Amino acid sequence: MTPKNQKGFSLVELLVVVIIIGIIAAIAIPSLLASRKAANQASAIANLRTIHSAEVTYQATTSGANFGSFAALSTTTNLLDSSFAASPVKKNTYTYTLTLGATPTVYCAMAKSSDTTAKDYGVGTDGTLYEGGNASATCAAGVLGGVTTVVGAS
Repeated sequence: MTPKNQKGFSLVELLVVVIIIGIIAAIAIPSLLASRKAANQASAIANLRTIHSAEVTYQATTSGANFGSFAALSTTTNLLDSSFAASPVKKNTYTYTLTLGATPTVYCAMAKSSDTTAKDYGVGTDGTLYEGGNASATCAAGVLGGVTTVVGAS
């Protein structure tokens, strides 16, 4: 025999709570994904700035006009952290590559995203950061290609 004064939630009340949670999730998840994408892009830009600074320091401290590879910048001189020891480097959704020219007096570094909706970024010998469409950015023989917009330009 069950008592008449039962306490608890009815099925309808539980369904209303589940629907409300679903609505909140539908609103919050796209915003969270957009924030994560923006953070990955900001990280890529910061890493390329660090790579450029390391290249300039390497060139100045080795008494030469040549730039260094990821291995030279990370393991030989400790200008970059050890995660850059071998090229290509994968961090978050970005793959970083560093290309030296035939004579290493020019270089370019790329951050290409595996997310086809994200932007690719590049930096060259002059230190200017560029962004380009995901499939158009290239880095060959130390020269950037397919990146036309200067990062931070309005």
